[in-house]
Amino acid sequence: MFKKIFAACTAASLLAAAPAAWSAPAAARDNMSHALAVTGMVETPLTLKVADLRQLPPANGGEIAVTRHNGDKAETITSYRGVRLRDILDKAVLDAPGHNDVKKLAIIATATDGYAVVFSWGELYNAPAGEGVIVYYEKNGKALDDNDGEIALISAKDIRTGPRHVKWLNGIEVRKLVE
Repeated sequence: MFKKIFAACTAASLLAAAPAAWSAPAAARDNMSHALAVTGMVETPLTLKVADLRQLPPANGGEIAVTRHNGDKAETITSYRGVRLRDILDKAVLDAPGHNDVKKLAIIATATDGYAVVFSWGELYNAPAGEGVIVYYEKNGKALDDNDGEIALISAKDIRTGPRHVKWLNGIEVRKLVE
């Protein structure tokens, strides 16, 4: 599993380093995300479209620099509107009946192009970073376009926000890592 995630991260890093002039015309349209599936260790699997996300408690943010793994700035988002990832997970209800089961969960956010990032339950629910993991559908006052998909994710409190910035978000999977 980690080899696949590492390969996806490496490929995405290479794509993120491409010049802005290349900026994903046909490829972006092919990867467009229209819904977010929440699956795995949840009591209620969900399929959420933007209209569904708008019904959840809003999470809005101000200016954020999207920085690559090497610290270079990829873009600046002046504002975004969405919902916290943990509010989506709360709606799906984590399937962790044992006292310590939640501590063994990993949450994997995946894009239509295969790019994937990982969060732990502890990051989302027991650390300040969880406040800033946002599934968003608007940026800079507008709905997302072909370059982002209809739904994207950012971990706004990361030092380097780019590596866990998921454009074309279409999947959230909850996995138990150990018994």
